[in-house]
Amino acid sequence: MTQHEYIFIAVSIILGLAITRLLHTMAMITRAYSRVIFHWSSTIWAFSVMLYILQLWWVGWGLRAIEQWTFLDFIVLVFGSSCIYGAAEMALSAPEKGPIDMLKESQQLGRLSALSMLLYYLVGPYVNIAMYNNPILPSIAVPSIGILLMVLVITIPARFKLWSVLFSLYSLTVLVLTV
Repeated sequence: MTQHEYIFIAVSIILGLAITRLLHTMAMITRAYSRVIFHWSSTIWAFSVMLYILQLWWVGWGLRAIEQWTFLDFIVLVFGSSCIYGAAEMALSAPEKGPIDMLKESQQLGRLSALSMLLYYLVGPYVNIAMYNNPILPSIAVPSIGILLMVLVITIPARFKLWSVLFSLYSLTVLVLTV
């Protein structure tokens, strides 16, 4: 077993839990459809978080070329995947006993999902610069756009509909750039 395989077991477990949590919450919302006030922006947000889960898993395969891993590399990847889990956990609210307004919940708990994504974007420059040896400017500029967007989600939640559309466009752009 290579170091990459060994390290990515931990990362894969966390990412698998993130996918499971997001899909489970979607299933709970579907089952409670009569008590849910659906909103497209919450769905777009959850879809974008799912894209990041899959993107990290995919990009991780490229890290197999690293021959000597450091403990810091491992911690950064576990931290990043944990942030993605946090974003998935808070992307959608599970319906409890009463009715749930998905837009209102996204404007509240969705801010925690955005905070998790903001922390994830801080991991990107390390992976791109230290592990992939990518140029510094794009490795900082691209995540900076995501950080700015997450700051807007956190500080101006009333514009969540706009932020969710921008987040999905940004997510698709990052996906195209990294895959």
